[in-house]
Amino acid sequence: MAEEKKGFFKRLVSGLAKTRDNIVSGIDSIFSGFSSIDEDFYEEIEEILVMGDIGINATTAIIENLKEQVAQQHIKDPQECKQLLLNSIKQQMEVDNTEYKFENQKSVVLVIGVNGVGKTTSVGKLAGKLKEQGKKVILAAADTFRAAAGEQLTQWANRAGVEIIGGQPGADPASVVYDAVAAAKARNADILLCDTAGRLHNKKNLMEELRKIYRILEKEYPEAYLETLVVLDGTTGQNALAQARQFAEVANVTGIILTKLDGTAKGGIAVAIQSELDIPVKYIGVGETIDDLQKFDAEEFVNALFNVSDQEEG
Repeated sequence: MAEEKKGFFKRLVSGLAKTRDNIVSGIDSIFSGFSSIDEDFYEEIEEILVMGDIGINATTAIIENLKEQVAQQHIKDPQECKQLLLNSIKQQMEVDNTEYKFENQKSVVLVIGVNGVGKTTSVGKLAGKLKEQGKKVILAAADTFRAAAGEQLTQWANRAGVEIIGGQPGADPASVVYDAVAAAKARNADILLCDTAGRLHNKKNLMEELRKIYRILEKEYPEAYLETLVVLDGTTGQNALAQARQFAEVANVTGIILTKLDGTAKGGIAVAIQSELDIPVKYIGVGETIDDLQKFDAEEFVNALFNVSDQEEG
């Protein structure tokens, strides 16, 4: 397990290379280019963070926190600010509640997200991960809107060795969930994982669909803990933040899966989402394989972003 974590940290470091070039090299040049800490110094850092998709609110809070620390510790040399900046960013990413409760009790995990963000793939990978933990998982192919989603999910289900329910194109998603709940109860599954369609451009339909699904779950499976995860594409930067906001308006979103962080310069969006929405990023994806989806750890993320290991910090 520790090896897997280490391997993932390495992949995260390389996956965040473009974001690093985007944010860190700029920050480093500020640290070395300024001889004193003044308003210009802060403004330059602020600009780089905003341009790095960390978001206005998060950036403002990070800079305020940095100024406070600098004043308290009477720091004069910009170089000494670097660790403080890292700490401020980490602090911004702290969210009250990031537990993975659904792993430890009978649960339904609803996964929503617009097409093209890697939603079905994330559901498949998550099924594999939970199965590896010894959980009995049933997949519900309730994204009946996109013809290929059912086939794709079936492949993942076979690969993970979990059972899949539904998947007829055009079927009513709520009825697929209904059947899947019956199967989960009959087979005493630990986790029912539902891939649902996400069509934000038509929010009314999406709300109706989700409402129907929530109603079925309340009525047929009240004992199950409900987790709702939104999948967002990391490459879309601020657009991902806007999507997260919209989904949070129509569903009780309890977590985010942030995909495609490898090879994008917009990895800073992970900071923005946690800080602006107070919804935890629970998983991040940095590649194609099942191990490339991992639980999100803010500390590790910021360390990987700035390419510092825990050893260097302490």
